[in-house]
Parts: sequence; structure tokens; C-alpha cells
Amino acid sequence: MQSQAMISLTAEEMVKFEENFLNFKPPVLPEELKHIPDRVGETFVGKTLFITGGSGFLGKVLVEKLLRKCPGIERIYLLLRPKKGSHPKQRLETIFSSVLFDYLKELRGKEVFDKVYPIAGDVSEPNLAISESDRRLLADSVNIVYHGAATIRFDEALKKAVILNTRGTKLVLELAREMKKLELFVHVSTSYCHLDEKVLFEKAYPPPVDPHKIIQSMELLDEPFVETISKQILGSFPNSYAFTKCLSEHLVVEQMDAGMPCVIARPSIVIPIWKEPLPGWTDNINGPTGLLIGAGKGVIRTMYCDNNGYADYLPVDITVNGIILLTWNYIGNNDKSRVICHLTSSQEWRVTWQEIIDIGKSIVTTEVPLNGAVWYPGGSMKSSKLVHNICVFFLHIIPAYFLDAIIYMSGNKPCLVRIQDRINKGFEVFEYYANNQWEFRNEHVHYLRRIMNEREKFDYKVDGNDMNIRSYFRDCIMAARIYILKETPDTLPRARTHMKIMYVVDIIAKIVLFGLLLWTIFSWSDTIIAVVLFLCNLVRLLFSLVLSAFSGDTSAESITNKEL
Repeated sequence: MQSQAMISLTAEEMVKFEENFLNFKPPVLPEELKHIPDRVGETFVGKTLFITGGSGFLGKVLVEKLLRKCPGIERIYLLLRPKKGSHPKQRLETIFSSVLFDYLKELRGKEVFDKVYPIAGDVSEPNLAISESDRRLLADSVNIVYHGAATIRFDEALKKAVILNTRGTKLVLELAREMKKLELFVHVSTSYCHLDEKVLFEKAYPPPVDPHKIIQSMELLDEPFVETISKQILGSFPNSYAFTKCLSEHLVVEQMDAGMPCVIARPSIVIPIWKEPLPGWTDNINGPTGLLIGAGKGVIRTMYCDNNGYADYLPVDITVNGIILLTWNYIGNNDKSRVICHLTSSQEWRVTWQEIIDIGKSIVTTEVPLNGAVWYPGGSMKSSKLVHNICVFFLHIIPAYFLDAIIYMSGNKPCLVRIQDRINKGFEVFEYYANNQWEFRNEHVHYLRRIMNEREKFDYKVDGNDMNIRSYFRDCIMAARIYILKETPDTLPRARTHMKIMYVVDIIAKIVLFGLLLWTIFSWSDTIIAVVLFLCNLVRLLFSLVLSAFSGDTSAESITNKEL
């Protein structure tokens, strides 16, 4: 994998890659597999679904996949809150205008979206802010609930995180209890919510505190006061996200024990699409995509982490496939034993931080450079926190202020100091996960692979057998360039030229700095020699004092005479 990952494309191959990327179509089911039944898709025939978090990254990919692969679905209700004056129906139209849904429109026509209905509501509000009529509608018709709504900001204020993640889960569970036709409640958790366990199994773990009491406390206390005691409440948890997702799991387990049909999916760090419908697509810069963009723009030049360590990542399309397969296994196969499942990759694929940086740097400097790089991509990972902080000061903060001053004098609005502040906050979260290691056991996914037929393995892929890390990263950077940064492919030639200029500038700057260092050392050589000689004499004097103390001759005159 390593040798394959480090092979760069030639100029001709790069042109072909750009054409293929822009004209990509997901692979069509081979003829020899069409006669094999799709038992997964059949599970959803005539079913009505209720989805929270459908406007988020994972939620949008889930909705697209269900509409594309499970045409027998009766209806999908999406919980959407009014936003910036937009009605939920307008928000739904905005969601479906995304390039993510272009292939679905081409395949099934815009009429497929008639199956999706918005439900006005908000998981942060009492009773989910759902009207009585909509609540009755959901209670009378829904068969499957997918609960994925949550704040994914790791540094979210504790009270807000509890209200959204933990109380929100409690309220959705209460709604699910009213559903007369409920067959399954799927809770999307995270594999990183029981961090005291270094080896995590697919089972329930006890919560650190009673989630019901935490919810009651957060409802009563003011946010400023909660922030003053948040560290005591979090205990060993590094952030509010992990803490509140852990508590949310326990609420679902309570309902499991009470007889509600539930499964818990624990995906790891969800990253851009690998295969379909649009390779590399994402709507955010979380995870390694943000690191690659920051490094590609030349604004991230140091990281504090173990370069041989690794994190557990899973492409969002594989995550969605896993969630759909869990639904099939529970409803279609009546398997009530596998109700907690890790959707993780590190048992089979371990990409170190060093590999991520090396591959990413190679791609953004030679193949898919980003527009307006402020410096040539470089830097390194530091195993010392002190060295990292020194490098942050000299390589991040000082250049940010210097370049912002130039930007200000040119009549434009400074932005680099603000960007560095955001990067530094991100580092605070990143460093905990980058310098710790966990092992996630995922036997249930291996079981699902064994019971799937060949057609289902093609349509709902949950393995990485043909993964090419470099190709995947290249897709991610290209997609981020187009869909996040809005940098069109026609700007690539200019970006490559700019990157070559930045390379020369980087070399010249290093030569100048090295020359200045040598000149400084040469200019101050006499002073430096004098200081060194003084220090040597001082050490000798102190050494003589120690020897004299042991010999009993401690008079200053004796010691001084000996030294003279």
C-alpha cells in the first residue's frame, strides 16, 4: 500500500483524472448480478422513515442512498428546523439542490423527492417543537427512525451539547414510544464515546453519571455558571461531544431494556465519500480534509502528535451502508443479538499521521494544488509539546501577523490571525485524539459481510479491499477544492505555477535565514567566545570549590591561589 500510495500521476494521467472526476458516474450493477435478489432493499418496501439530522453531512448521504437503492420506500419524513427565515420546505429544496443529488435526479428523476416530507421541529426545543398534528402523523405511520441529529462541535458549550445531544435523544425516544408501527430505532452514536476503555467491544458500557440528572441540571442552570464547572462535570472526558454522546447511548440502552426495538451504530471519524455517488464529496472541513487544506494553503506547519500513531476513519458512504445493513439484519433477518455495532476501519486499515501528511503534501504540491497558497506546504509533526508551541509562535503566529499587516496596507481585510486562532482551537481538540490510541472490535460488520450475497456486497459495500489511499486523498482534495473552496478546475494550471513560485520563494527564504544566522554567529564570534570562556572558567571554579570542600581546604584565598 505504501509504495502504491506514493506514486504521483504524470501530466497526461492528471488530465485524465480531471476529466474522469468531473464526469464521474457510479458503477452500474453488472448484468451477472441482476438476477440475485437485493434483500436489503426489499426490507424497506412500503416502509415510512423518520430521520433527524437529515440536513447534516451523514444525513444527506443516508437520504440519497435510501432514495437511490431502495425505491420501494413509502415515505421519508425529515425533521428540519426553520433557519434564517427559511421554511422547512425551502430548506428541503436547498438540500436537494446539492450536487450530491445530481446522479439521483438523473437516475430516477426529480419525482423521487416527492417521497420526502419536511417536519418542522428542533431537537433542542421541548417536545422537539413538533406540532400536535405532525406528531400524530408520525405516531400513526413511521416504521423506522434514524436519529442522527447532534452538534458535532467538540468544543461546544456543555449546556448546549447536553440539550442538543442528550436531551434531544431523550425527546426523540419519547416520540418513538408513541409510534404504533415502530419496527426499529437506529441511534447514530460514535465509537469515541467511551474513551476510558482502550479496547472497545460491541456492547453497552455504564455511563459516568445519570443522564437524566444531567439533563435536569442543565435545564435549571445558566450557561455561564455551567461553563465554570464544566471541567468537574466532564471528569476524564476531553470534551462535551464525547461526554454527551456517551450519556445519549445510555438513554437508548434503557429503552432497549424496556423492550423498544433499537440498535446503536458507532461510526468512527466520518470522512468524505470514497466511491459513490460522488467521490471525495463533503460539506465540511472536519477531520483530515481540514488538515490537508490547511497544510495545502501553507498555514499549518506544525502539529503535536505521534507521527506513527493513527486515528480510525471511515468514509461516509461506507458508514451509511453499514447503518442500512444493520437495519436489514434487525428487521429482515430478525437478528436481535447484534444491536450495538462498531463501524470502524483500524482493525484492517491503519494510516498513520505521517502517511497522511506525506501523501497529502505530495498531492497538493504536484497534482492538485490549492489556489492562493500563502507559503509552500511544509512543516512536520512534533513529539514535544514545548517544541510544537515554539514552532506555532514562529511559524504560525508571527507570519500571520506579518502577512495580515501586508494585507491591511494593501487595502484588504486581514484574515490570517483569525484563521490561526481557529486552527489553534482545533489543535486543542485534535491533540487529545492524535496522542492516544484505541482499538475498536468490529466483529458484527465481519458477520454482515459473510451473510451478504454478491449483489448486496456490490450495492452496500462495507469493506476496503480495493482501497487506494492516494487516489482517495486525491479525490478528497479535488472535491474540497471544487465544492468547499469553490476553486474551479480551470484554475489548476495557475495554481501549479503559483506552487512552483512558492517553492522557489521557500528555498530562497531558507537560504537567506541560514545566511543571516551564519552572519550573526560570525559577527558576534568574539563576544560568543568570551562568554564561552567565562562560563568554562566559572564551571572550573565551582568544580574546585566542590573539591576543596571534600579536602577540607575551604578558604577563599587557597581556592583562588589554586585557580590562579
